[in-house]
Amino acid sequence: MNEWDATSYAGKDTILRVVREEAERLFALAEPEEAWEAPTACTGWTTRDVVAHLVDTTEGYFAAFDTARRGGDAGAAYGLTGMGARVNAQATAMRGVPQKELLDRLKADFERMQGILRELGETEWAGLTVPHFYMGPLPAYFYAAAQLMDYAVHSWDIRQGSGRAHGLPGEAADLLVPFMFVVWQSTVRQGADPAPFEVGIRVGGVNGVTSGSRWAPAG
Repeated sequence: MNEWDATSYAGKDTILRVVREEAERLFALAEPEEAWEAPTACTGWTTRDVVAHLVDTTEGYFAAFDTARRGGDAGAAYGLTGMGARVNAQATAMRGVPQKELLDRLKADFERMQGILRELGETEWAGLTVPHFYMGPLPAYFYAAAQLMDYAVHSWDIRQGSGRAHGLPGEAADLLVPFMFVVWQSTVRQGADPAPFEVGIRVGGVNGVTSGSRWAPAG
């Protein structure tokens, strides 16, 4: 099943294919004029703000790969604690950009990022260290997973905000599972109810499974 393991070079073509499918879904959701100012599941964000966030995020990846290739010093990571406030400021700063201009920019950014990831060889996929602005040094394959988070999760946000069916596609969910535990652990809300709870997960598609787990905060 290595083709479903994004940390493995054997999974490269699979994750890049699924990322493209999710990106095309998001572009289609964002293109209608009436969708631009529609609310999403992201508090305070419209579809326009989601698109702006993806532009900001992806262009940050370009800088990260440039630093990795040059061998320069990226400095200390910003950290995840303040990530929410910063990405909100970065996204809302683009509210004056017209819809077509911002969508065209995102589409161009997407193709450039796909090119960067597709050009990675077997050694570089896991062996090239790329400094993430918020998280610090990461293996190059993480950026393929980050693009899947960017497009699959934010497509879900737009669908949920519109009131339409919004389940995450099975292939995207399957690839994201191992990465989402890292994201949850790193972005937990301080001061939240620490009581254990149960969560059920159902993943459809070729690797479909239903499972339940009891979750309790560490410490």
